[in-house]
Amino acid sequence: MKRITGRSWAFVIYPESMPENYEEIITDTGLPLAMSPLHDKDVNPTGEPKKPHYHCIVYYENATTLKNVKENVCDKLNATIPIKLESMRGMYRYHIHLDNPEKYQYDDRDRKFFNGFDIDMASKLTRTEINKIIKEIHTFINDNNILEYIDLLDVLKDNDLTNLYDVAIANTLLFKSMLDSKRNKLAHEKAKEKKRKEVD
Repeated sequence: MKRITGRSWAFVIYPESMPENYEEIITDTGLPLAMSPLHDKDVNPTGEPKKPHYHCIVYYENATTLKNVKENVCDKLNATIPIKLESMRGMYRYHIHLDNPEKYQYDDRDRKFFNGFDIDMASKLTRTEINKIIKEIHTFINDNNILEYIDLLDVLKDNDLTNLYDVAIANTLLFKSMLDSKRNKLAHEKAKEKKRKEVD
């Protein structure tokens, strides 16, 4: 098996094959684990119902191998081969189809958590995700010719761009400086243009 390492992993369990004492097995691993509500209303692109299943996330304090996760977690639960996650957040949200309005919306209250699974950690954006959103906001500012920070917040809020709004308010100094610089640049360009016309 190819050596793949990571801290957070995802896999699927089917009710008909999971052990009756699955909760005890999970607890005995000591690993923080989140289990989705039972996905019993998913359908294939053809409209045929999928087999009911649970999505699971498990994470380790330090990186471990795919082989270790498979043998010590998945095989004991008769689960699928684990998949390494670059970020838990997307999979955690997928547990209830939070970002997939075209799919059935499962109830967040039907999740199960084991061994102190950190919900806050699973919900937070990674540094890479934050940087990507900052770039999106930068592009958004330029495309919409936004010059004031309050206008930026208003537009993001009014358009329900929640992730962008959250990053914008968490990086006030950055975006205020960006907008100040943008206004100064425009003022400088106008002054140069005015001076050029006066010379002509």
